[in-house]
Amino acid sequence: MTKGEKKVPYGFSVLRYVHDPVTQEFANIGVAVYSPERRYLNARCEIHYGRITKIFGKIDGDRFRQATRYIQDRLQGVGHDLSSKFPFEPTLELEALLARVLPPDDSAFQFSSAGVGLSDDLDQTLGSLFVRLVEKYSALPESPHRDDDEVWRVYREPLERHDVITHFSPKRIASPNFAYEFQHSWKNEKWHLYEPVSFDLLEPNSILDKANRWLGRGTNLVESDERFKLHFLLGEPQDPALKDSFIKAQNILHKVPGKPELVKESEAEGFAAELAGEIKAHDIDGINPR
Repeated sequence: MTKGEKKVPYGFSVLRYVHDPVTQEFANIGVAVYSPERRYLNARCEIHYGRITKIFGKIDGDRFRQATRYIQDRLQGVGHDLSSKFPFEPTLELEALLARVLPPDDSAFQFSSAGVGLSDDLDQTLGSLFVRLVEKYSALPESPHRDDDEVWRVYREPLERHDVITHFSPKRIASPNFAYEFQHSWKNEKWHLYEPVSFDLLEPNSILDKANRWLGRGTNLVESDERFKLHFLLGEPQDPALKDSFIKAQNILHKVPGKPELVKESEAEGFAAELAGEIKAHDIDGINPR
């Protein structure tokens, strides 16, 4: 179909990456367009995961690329079959076609409810929807000045000097509705979980949003059968104009159940020395239970 022909009705659905099934935080990563009248089904998906890591932190990039490529290729394949094979079922719904490729469930990749429109050029409509619903947000949220790994390096140096790192191990905390694996943990009577959190971002809202995500995680994890205490190793904004937002973020983190400890970068040396003393006092031999 070329531009200039009469407009035909179409349905469209947005592919979402749902990072957290509990909070339902998501980012748009693709669009599918379907017109029964034109026997047209096509999709366009984002295969680059840089924007997703900016929003949610680390993800499995290889799995993301494989999944989005698979979904796009399979939908285009279904579209080819619709246009070239007989017989055709004109009553087919978009949701049914999408379910052939991605059955609706609680996985990280989900299609939204269908929207509708009129188009005289379905390929152009697909491109326009992708730009408006996906690419428009490619620059948001902004790149952090420092990510969590960079903040961790600030704390790692004194922890290594005080021979604390060797006593750390990963620990997964699971509750009925949520689970999270902490990379730096140590156990005496309970698990102590040390999580670097960078608030060295560009916008106040990004700082507050990140703090609220941790409030949500902590609220869910408190239902775990494990006994634990959270220690947030904070990365402060380098921009003095964001000082108030950083204070508000700390206030939010103080609401996390279990009275988490908040450690600032200026306290890294003293924090490492104190932790080394605690480990020595409890006669830890470097082998943590998992």
